[in-house]
Parts: sequence; structure tokens; C-alpha cells
Amino acid sequence: MKSPEAMSYLIGKMNDLEELIRTSADTQPDPNAWFNIEELCEYLPDRPARQTVYGWVFQKKIPYHKKGKKLQFLKCEIDEWLHTDEKQQESIEYPPIRLNKRRLS
Repeated sequence: MKSPEAMSYLIGKMNDLEELIRTSADTQPDPNAWFNIEELCEYLPDRPARQTVYGWVFQKKIPYHKKGKKLQFLKCEIDEWLHTDEKQQESIEYPPIRLNKRRLS
């Protein structure tokens, strides 16, 4: 490769990298972002139904905020909730299942 061709190639690669960095920075969710209930359902790993999230709110199982009549969820609080919920599930010890056998008369 000659020097001008190599320089042109490198400039093209640099432009590609800049574009890649720009687009990846735009796709990273802001930790202080707010979700409405639909966005939260899409964000959560299990993709729960809206009614499920309303149930969690009613039971105060999930962090939420109310702005007027609308529910809003702060991303950093949801991330922390997900992280602590995973830890709690790992530490739960379930008792062994006992099957009751009926006596035949």
C-alpha cells in the first residue's frame, strides 16, 4: 500500500470507529432515566405483564414514584432492586417437599 492510500484507509477506519462509539453511547441507558410502566415491562428480564407490575406496586415489592396519577420507575432503583432480589432468591432455602400418603380403608 502506498502512503496516500494507507492514509485514506486509516482515515476511513477512524471515521467508522467514531460512528460506532457515537451510536453505542446513544444506546446505553442513562442510570437516572425514568421508565413508565410499559418501558419498565420491556426493560425487566422476565418481561412481566403490566398487571403483574401493578400487583408489585400495590404490595410495595418494587420501588416506584407517582407523578400525579402516573407511576414512574427510576432505572438505578430498579437495577438495585433486581440485584438485591437475585441475592435474596439465592439465599432462600426451601423446605423439603413432603407427600402425604392416604391410607386406603
